[in-house]
Amino acid sequence: MILTHTISLSAKEKQAVFKLWNLEYPKRLNYVKIEEFEYYLDGLENPHHVLVKDEHNGILGWFVDFKRENEIWFAMILDTSIHGKGIGSNLLEKAKKKNGILNGWVIDSSEYLKKDNLIYRSPLEFYLKNDFKILKETRLESPRISAVKIKWTAN
Repeated sequence: MILTHTISLSAKEKQAVFKLWNLEYPKRLNYVKIEEFEYYLDGLENPHHVLVKDEHNGILGWFVDFKRENEIWFAMILDTSIHGKGIGSNLLEKAKKKNGILNGWVIDSSEYLKKDNLIYRSPLEFYLKNDFKILKETRLESPRISAVKIKWTAN
């Protein structure tokens, strides 16, 4: 796997991450048009993207950290084919070295379906194994999704 760091995504990279987003996240979070996804990306303050590429330059993963309300947040999507290979943990370790605190939203139920109608498996246990804490009192509740805030803080 090749990790590529960038502060902005090319049109081709945006298209690949858009496709990955729609395949791996619950279909309730899918974007219909690339322009909707670009609007999301444009709203990220000071983004730092890391793309996980295969030997053919295909994008199999995406990590981004960014500033929101004076905190550092992140999002990560990995193609199911590369789950369990240590890539997600590696991306988090690199982000932890750069940032003293990381915040994220994590879906903590298995009630959502992906685009292929398979159950979306919550990554909450993965984040707990990577030293994140659940902030149970802080939830994101919307008509589309329910998620809990997680946070990692350097010791």
